[in-house]
Amino acid sequence: MNNDNIDKDHIWHPYSAINSDLPVYEVASADGVRLKLKDGKELIDGMSSWWCMIHGYNHPQMNEALTKQIKKMSHVMFGGLTHQPAIELTKKLIEITPTALQKVFYSDSGSVAVEVAMKMAIQYWHAKGDIEKNHFISLRSAYHGDTFAAMSVSDPDTGMHSLFKDTITHQIFIERPNARFGEPCNQEQLNELEHVLKNHADEIAALIIEPIVQGAGGMWFYSADYIKKAKVLCDKYNVLTIFDEIATGFGRTGKLFACEYADVSPDIMCIGKALTGGYLTLAATLTTEEVSTTIDKGDPGVFMHGPTFMANPLACTAALTSINLLLESNWEDKIQNIKQQMLEGLNICKTFDSVNEVRILGAIGVVEMKYAVDMAAITKEFVNAGVWVRPFGKLVYLMPPYIIEKEDLGKLINAVVNILKKYT
Repeated sequence: MNNDNIDKDHIWHPYSAINSDLPVYEVASADGVRLKLKDGKELIDGMSSWWCMIHGYNHPQMNEALTKQIKKMSHVMFGGLTHQPAIELTKKLIEITPTALQKVFYSDSGSVAVEVAMKMAIQYWHAKGDIEKNHFISLRSAYHGDTFAAMSVSDPDTGMHSLFKDTITHQIFIERPNARFGEPCNQEQLNELEHVLKNHADEIAALIIEPIVQGAGGMWFYSADYIKKAKVLCDKYNVLTIFDEIATGFGRTGKLFACEYADVSPDIMCIGKALTGGYLTLAATLTTEEVSTTIDKGDPGVFMHGPTFMANPLACTAALTSINLLLESNWEDKIQNIKQQMLEGLNICKTFDSVNEVRILGAIGVVEMKYAVDMAAITKEFVNAGVWVRPFGKLVYLMPPYIIEKEDLGKLINAVVNILKKYT
């Protein structure tokens, strides 16, 4: 085999075909906010490698912590064994997440964290004797992951998984709230949710939502008031709430967790992505004393899940180090500065005929086009401009590492503005 063609001829990339026309660039190294390609070209990363590299690449404290841990042990099974990285990480997560969340289950990825949350909710009701409560309410345009249960609560028509809609479990979908972030949510926007709860609560295990920001489903920022009132309704009709904070957790929206905007604590919460600062894959599902105790007292007396690499010591070390780095930094000021610079720089795109809307929240900047972009062509333009920006559909967006300096962020913003200006 010719090594130059291995990737093109044999490797599947995410949401891509083998031998696809979409360009694939080989990264030789990465440092700070820069990716260095095999040909020597450097790109400023505007994606944080799908939103997880919040401290940038090759961070000395992260590297040091992982080097120390790998000399002790890189992995040990979590069945019947435990270790300090998991214990210390759990203590930290309990400290920083909503107070009611006291129990932590570790898994390997965000999608699996959602699977775990859904199984948790179903097993909770099963333990209480409500075996019919095994379906979920989700919002239109939601995205919760690529595995089967996670796909079932992602938008079945406009989302990425419509091909599987006749294979996966059918869930109940309601319209996403029109009330935008910062706006109140009136009763009319809650009527559909209440109608579903009133008529189907006996078969619904939980409402699952992405608080404040619908991520891969459209980068939609919506009212915190909706979340607060939805939680009240779910409690009224005896339905659990699952908050998917995989994309929003660890400061991305300007709060440590997006649900803080609503001052609401869910029954179950999923975290991942930035949990380890992007160094290793790890996710967690947190829940309450009520949910965990009920499951443990029910039949079969244990929670029915157990990944091989659960609570991997290296991943737990990365997560604990990343969280400490974040909390010990002036991260709130950094997010505010990123937000302000994106507001000032990206808002010019509103004047372009091809642009539908510009949305900024925390360290998330979104330019929504009127039509889907040609991803192959526009990606090449961004690379030629010295930046890494990977749009999808109608959305051209920035989620830079929190450590990015003003000059580099300015280059990212200018690249977006100058390239999108050609589309007017």
